[in-house]
Amino acid sequence: MAFNHIIVFTDGACSGNPGPGGWGAIISTPEGHIKELGNSAEDTTNNRMELAATIFALKALSKDLRPIALYTDSSYVIRGI
Repeated sequence: MAFNHIIVFTDGACSGNPGPGGWGAIISTPEGHIKELGNSAEDTTNNRMELAATIFALKALSKDLRPIALYTDSSYVIRGI
């Protein structure tokens, strides 16, 4: 199946709220290129990590004007968009 949009998957979590946490994002282009992003924080919240995953993924694509399909399990991010 061919597609002409970029696909992004994001997730974030932390142990405790606040507590140590991390985020990750996977970007897939129509050409088949895959980019993985991620980082961690010592003292954070789950929502901050969910937002960080989304923000850093979109920043990585800021010069690419193709449509983006963003997949997240965060209702906080979905409602914020």
